[in-house]
Order: sequence, then C-alpha cells, then structure tokens
Amino acid sequence: MITFVLYFKVLETTVTLITPPFTQLNTPYPATAYIKGFFNTKSIACFQSDLGIEVILELFSKRGLVDLFEYIKLHNGDFSENTRRIVALQHEYKATIDPVMAFLQGKNPTLAHAITQDVFLPQASRFNQLEELEWAFGAMGIQDKAKHLATLYLEDLSDLIVETVDANFGFSRYAERLGRSANSFDELYEALHQEPTYIDQISLKLLEKIISTSQPSIVGFSVPFPGNLYSSFRCAQWIKKNHPQIKITMGGGFPNTELRSLTDVRVFEFFDFITLDDGEAPLENLVLYVEGKILQEELKRTLLLKEDRVVYINNPLKRDYKQAEVGTPDYSGLLLSEYISVIEIVNPMHRMWSDGRWNKLTMAHGCYWGKCTFCDISLDYIKVYEPVAAKQIVDRMEALIEQTGETGFHFVDEAAPPALMREVALEIIRRKITVSWWTNIRFEKSFTKDLCLLFKASGCIAVSGGLEVASDRLLKLIDKGVTVEQVARVNKNFTEAGILVHAYLMYGFPTQTAQETIDSLEMVRQMFEMGVMQSGFWHQFAMTAHSPVGMNPELFDVIKINTELGSFANNDLVHKEKSGAQHDKFSYGLKKSLFNFMHGVCFDWALQEWFDFKVPRTSISPNYIAAVLEQDVLPIYKPTNKVFWLGTSPQLEFYTKTKKGRTFEKASMLFYTKKNTLAIDTDKVIGEWFVDLVVKLNEKASKTLTYQEMKVDFEAYCQEDFEPFWYSKTARDLRSNGLLIL
Repeated sequence: MITFVLYFKVLETTVTLITPPFTQLNTPYPATAYIKGFFNTKSIACFQSDLGIEVILELFSKRGLVDLFEYIKLHNGDFSENTRRIVALQHEYKATIDPVMAFLQGKNPTLAHAITQDVFLPQASRFNQLEELEWAFGAMGIQDKAKHLATLYLEDLSDLIVETVDANFGFSRYAERLGRSANSFDELYEALHQEPTYIDQISLKLLEKIISTSQPSIVGFSVPFPGNLYSSFRCAQWIKKNHPQIKITMGGGFPNTELRSLTDVRVFEFFDFITLDDGEAPLENLVLYVEGKILQEELKRTLLLKEDRVVYINNPLKRDYKQAEVGTPDYSGLLLSEYISVIEIVNPMHRMWSDGRWNKLTMAHGCYWGKCTFCDISLDYIKVYEPVAAKQIVDRMEALIEQTGETGFHFVDEAAPPALMREVALEIIRRKITVSWWTNIRFEKSFTKDLCLLFKASGCIAVSGGLEVASDRLLKLIDKGVTVEQVARVNKNFTEAGILVHAYLMYGFPTQTAQETIDSLEMVRQMFEMGVMQSGFWHQFAMTAHSPVGMNPELFDVIKINTELGSFANNDLVHKEKSGAQHDKFSYGLKKSLFNFMHGVCFDWALQEWFDFKVPRTSISPNYIAAVLEQDVLPIYKPTNKVFWLGTSPQLEFYTKTKKGRTFEKASMLFYTKKNTLAIDTDKVIGEWFVDLVVKLNEKASKTLTYQEMKVDFEAYCQEDFEPFWYSKTARDLRSNGLLIL
C-alpha cells in the first residue's frame, strides 16, 4: 500500500514537475530529474513526482483491489470467462497483492519460493503461455522465475481493469490512441469533457495530495510519449478548476515533435505554456516571467495564447545552456524504493527495459551521425550535437550513486559516440568504481574487439543499436552508414566480450520489396542462430514531418496523404508508396518469428511458416552470416592508437631451456586474474620489457602510450624488430588477456 511519508515538511516550492501516467514501472523517466538538477544550479525550488508509479502503487494494493472489485460489483456487465474467473478469485488476489508488490520492489525476496509453487498465485489467461515457456525456466534462477510469474499475475489484473473499468489502461501507456496521429484536438477534447475514468479518479486524488504538499506557483508536465498525453490534460484540467492561480506548462518529447505547429486555442484552456526542445533555458525564463522579473517577449521557445491565437515566442538573446552547465540529475523526492521490476519476456537483454533500477544519463546531446533519413534530424534534440567531458560524466555517475544507492546506469543517448564511450570506460576504470551500464549505439566499425573488451572491463553489460532493414540497398537509402556485414562483425565483437546486443529492426521503409523484407528476416535469423544478437524489436516505418523522408517524399517514391497541417499534433504523416506495397501484412509474422529467435528456438523453420500468405523464398545464402564471421580480418593499427593494459602486474620467473646444445634464457610471466593464474612463457628480455611496459602504462594512466611509442620502446629494449614479436603467440596471448590497442 502506498504511503506519502516523503511528502511532509517540503519547503515552499516554486515549480512542481510531474510525469503523468504511465511511463515505466521499474525506474523513473529522467526528464524531471534532469530539470530539477538544473534548477538546483539556479537555486530554484523544485518538487517532482512520477504520478504514474504512484497510481500503480495505489491501484495494485490490497486497498486498491478492494475498491476495484467493489466497483466491478456495482457495475456488473456481460464479462468474459477470464474476467469472471478473476472476480471469483478476488479474495486470493486481495490476499496476495501486497506481498507480490513488495517482492517486485526487492523488499521480500524469500517470497520467490512461494510464488514458484502453483498453489500461491491465482492464475488466469496470462498463465496459459507457461507451457510454451516452461523450457526457458531451466536457465532462470528462482528469483527471475518468480518475477516472471508475478508479472503474469499483474498482467491478468491489467486485463481485468481493461475489460471492466477502463479500456485505455496500460502499464506503460494510458489512452495512447488519443495521442497518436492526433491531427485534430477534437477527440481528445471530447474525452476530457466526459466524466473522469476510474484511473482518472485515482490520478486526481493523488494529484491533489501533490499540489497540497508542494504548494507550487508553476506546475510542469513532462509528456514524453502519446501514452502520457491524455493524463497530462486531465491533470491540468483539474488544476485549472481547483487552483486557477497556478500556471501550467507542458514540455517533453511529445510536444517537441508533435505540437510545433499547434494552432488550436482550446489547448490553452488546460495549459498556459508549452515549451519546446531543451527545457532548461525556456523553464528558467518561464519562472522569471511568472515572478514578474522579465517580459513575455523574453520567453524562450514557448507557445502561449495571446489575443485569442497561439503564438510562438523565442527570445534570441537567451542562450541555451551547455551540457557542462546543466547540473547533475536529481532524483530526490521520487519514490525510488517503490518502483517494481517485472520480467515480461525471459530474454536476458529484452528484459532490461522493465527489470532493475537504472540511473539515466546522457553522454552527449544530439546525434553525432545525424544523417538517417527516417529520423527527425532537423530538430535540435538530434541536430545539435554536444558531448559531455568524460570526467564530468563519471562525476555525475558518482553523485547519483551517492544519492540513489544504485550503481546501474542507462545512457539514453540517441547514439553514444565510440570515442567518448572509450574515455568514459577508462575514467570508470581509473577511479575503480563498480557500475553496470548500457547505452544506444550505431554499429560502427570502430567498435573493435579490444574496445568492446575495455567496455566490459568498465561495467558495460549491453548495447542497443539500429540494424533497421538488414538490407544493404536500403541501409544506403537510409544513409545509415553501416552494412549488414559490418553489423554482424561488430555484434560478434560485443558478444565475445560478454556484452549483450539488442537490434532495432524496421520493415516497410519506402521502396522496400517483399523480397527484401524476407531477406532481412533471414539476416536476422542467422545472426540470432550464430549467437551474435540476443534481442530485437521490429517496428513498421512511420514517416514523420521532420525527417528527410517526410520533408522530401518524392525522393523516396512516396506520396503524402495528409498534406494539410492539422491544428493539433503534426508529426506522423499518412503516406502511401507509389508501388502500392502493403507492409503491415508482414507485422505478425516478423514479430512472432523474432519472439522465438530471442528464445533460441525455431531456427530450422522455413520462413514461409511464419506467414499466412505466400512470401518469396529468401535469396540469402543459408550460411551468409557464418561466412562473414569466419573471415579473419587482421586489425590495422595506427601509430597514434592508444595502448592499455587491463591485467595485473606480472611476476617473472626465470629459467633456462636447452635445445640442440644451445641454452636460452627464458621467462614465465605469471598473471593472477580473478578466475585463475595465467602463465605466458617468452624470452627473458621480452618478459623484462613487458614488466617495464606495464609499469610505464600504470605511471601514465592519465596519458597513455601510443602504439608507435610501444614499438619504439620494444625495439630499443629488446634490440630486435617489433613486428615478428607482435604477431607471435606470446603477443596474441597478451592481447587475449588484457593488452588492448584502441
């Protein structure tokens, strides 16, 4: 049952930042924490709340279920057999919900033993899939198995809620349909003038507590996704009615992409302001404006209502803040210990989005590539690339560990730059801090085996990146800057280093043929079968107004259907291809096959079996990816490449070896690793040189040696050419055990 102990004795608040229902169950969406961290640097009092997790905790509690089942009883309808079963077992659900939620919060780990027994959890239709997944539990520990079963239990209750009290409910989205492709505000406006839904009533009750406690002069709603939109309007509506003196603003991913051309004045019956793009400067000026310290004309990237029309004000004299100036995200005030970890899919990579608490950070603002033709690269949040210094990133990591007690980090970059990732990894290693981290990348060829080993040593556990269409022709049309062959090799480097790989996959890109769709599926199948990809997700191409495809559709043989701007949301563009291709029919087969591949099964199925209509036979050789990965590509080192040693300082043991009457002085280099003791035999002088090299590398930890400097040092010390040594078994053994060239 939720409590509000964190709300007492809050200082007078200028701004209250709210993430409306629903976003994530396992960790806070970071936008409000980013802004609160910035406000700290400006001494602006700020309170924050993730209203979504608070609603979930209220709903999924014994008290919440008592109220829910009473409501269902009073509004009895012609329900499905599944709902009737859950209602009949309501006392079992009421008795188990609080212990299960505590278990998912990590507070009641011993309950796992009870959960994994068939007699503890009431079961409805979601448990029907257990027969299909029973084989997977052999690889799962008891905690993970219990977490997956508890997730199915919650999903059964979610199905109950959807059927009986609120069809718009979803754990990570609410009334998403009302916010997707909503060129007109009419449908959302009409919904807001209906009686509040069951979920609305819970949300507004909790909102009342937040407002009463924080006493804000400004409330800011962060709306990252369409599934947050309706709730933000419903909450703003309540504030307008009950606290008309409070100014209300909206920011976040949804308005940044969808509301840039907003003209519907009715939106401002709910909100006073909408700010676009990076929120720091616009919100600072908004605070100053509300306090009467600046004029309206001095607002930054702000939409508002003036003389009965929507106007956009963007003060050119107000500069945006550099990433070094925005402060460290501040999660204080959020219910960090109350988030729940769920496992919807047993795949070890796929589950990371819903399992575990992750501190969210960014290594760089924007995208260093910024060319992909399907992406909104014309918008500043992608177009303006600005990296943060590695030392400052790790400073922020240490500050968040101190604040939250969590050592897991998800860098939510558009695409983390390889060079900066390297510097961050080195800084983590230099400071000897223990963290786990993962991030989004492009499958750059610069992700060498050595670089991936460095990431692993620093705590990197996973990466996600866009393979997209898995077709070289289409990847070139997208201007992705990678090939399928390159992606496979990079994935192998990550996988062999022990880092999980997730691929974002796309179908339906303009001009894509049925043959290319099936060939893409075959490429994906082979990568899973070869074990160089652990997780993936197919999504259908969507043409957006701010992407090169949306701005120049004629270059991609597509026709825009909605050429007129709507008065509300304008980003997703309805379109059709000149070829008349219907890509959506592939959706089910692509996703079903991928689900099975992620669980390591059905690789031997013919691709036709995934579809209920005839598809072309793949033109890809059945061992294409295997052949690519078997090619032994020798690394090419530049003189300026950096040399790193991840191992311990070796101990030398000398001995002599006699062969054909000649005596050789030899050395055995002993390395004590976490797992075992490694011995590498070599010539005495080489052993002495390498011990000396390790000393130099440790001494120059802040300024590493280059490959050329190591070569010169070897030849001066050993009085022999470097190349024969570098390609010898001794050097290969050293490179396999911590000698990296980056």
